[in-house]
Amino acid sequence: MSQPDVRATAARLLVPVLDGQGSLGHLDGGLAAAGIASRDRGFAKALCYGVCRALPRLEALSGELLRQPFKRRDLDVQALLLMGLYQLLYMRVPPHAAVGETTGAARSLGKDWATRVLNGCLRRFQRESQALQAKVDRDPSVALLHPPWLLKTLRQAWPDDWRAIAEANNQPGPMTLRVNRRRTAREAYRGRLAEAGFTAHAAPHAGQALTLDEACDVQALPGFAEGDVSVQDEAAQFTAELLAPQLDTHPGARVLDACAAPGGKSAHLLEAFDIALTALDSDAQRLSRVEATLARLGLTATLAHADAADLAWWDGVPFDAILLDAPCSGSGVIRRHPDIKRLRRPSDIRTLAGQQARLLDALWKTLAPGGTLLYATCSVLPEENSAQIDAFLARTADARATPIDTDWGRAAGAGRQLLPQAGGHDGFFYARLAKESTGPRG
Repeated sequence: MSQPDVRATAARLLVPVLDGQGSLGHLDGGLAAAGIASRDRGFAKALCYGVCRALPRLEALSGELLRQPFKRRDLDVQALLLMGLYQLLYMRVPPHAAVGETTGAARSLGKDWATRVLNGCLRRFQRESQALQAKVDRDPSVALLHPPWLLKTLRQAWPDDWRAIAEANNQPGPMTLRVNRRRTAREAYRGRLAEAGFTAHAAPHAGQALTLDEACDVQALPGFAEGDVSVQDEAAQFTAELLAPQLDTHPGARVLDACAAPGGKSAHLLEAFDIALTALDSDAQRLSRVEATLARLGLTATLAHADAADLAWWDGVPFDAILLDAPCSGSGVIRRHPDIKRLRRPSDIRTLAGQQARLLDALWKTLAPGGTLLYATCSVLPEENSAQIDAFLARTADARATPIDTDWGRAAGAGRQLLPQAGGHDGFFYARLAKESTGPRG
């Protein structure tokens, strides 16, 4: 049996993203289902993620090369053109292979007519590369690889930092690990990594975090299957630190992780504290990932499938602490999910802000007096972060923000904002809210 064409398969899997109807989240399953050999999946993923990361620039260049856009039914051919440009610009693929193999992949799509078009476009790009790039890069949104609305939004929110945010978004995020403190110490595990041939450095802020100098397959990590370590960005590891004042003094505390999937923060809390945790999520398929995560780590929690804003799931017993890692734009983790550049729309921000407000109002009712609610997003947009918390505090009489005194991030209203750092942590926001135990303030 002949092997499927890697580039043609990648092109097919990119079509839903280019069409704004699907994400890269199904890429692994799609490659496996198509029969792509394990040794070739890394290349296919690099193509798909890379095209999404550089999409505004690649599409601008393709617009210069094509006499007229491809029809919607030929988005797979458009994907091949984008992949060909990406290989020529950003990958170490020999140019003759980038052109020849990409052009030939059109035959595997059953579109022999496209080989001539692709060959002509890619060879013209080779001849006129510098001039074409200079022309399209006059547009800042093209040069910085962000859709215009998003770049404008970043510029308004962070007038001194927007360019650095965009540049960080365009770099693949590092692979950072969280060492399971119940099983080993960070430095001891770093020694095990070295013995296995991996080099890593301690992340500057999170006490259990190690960042690998080069990413690897998680299954190659020593002790991964046994639960010694997990993959989690440094910014996401601050959850345990921020809830420590509440949970260190309340052994056996009832804790809710309200939007728990895929389970990294639930697991971290269970590694750090002796608590009774409920992991809640509205997506049953994603909730199964929480179950798998906890099983690998040997941890136990109560799992519940429900919409956290609909309190029909709640048994009426208040929680001592709540983590609300709210659904958000993902604008702080674009480097890990570059398809956000195509899939996210300006109108989504207001919709998400409304959803966040509903979750805050509903979950506050389930928090015990004297309890703590930690609000988190992987967003850098004030509408989802500082403005969201300011509005909540203004309408909630028994809520107050507790200061986050730390050396990471920067003050943002009542919370703390981290911006994505090239080679460092993702973009994240945290606000820690206390429920007054003596009744509403007058």
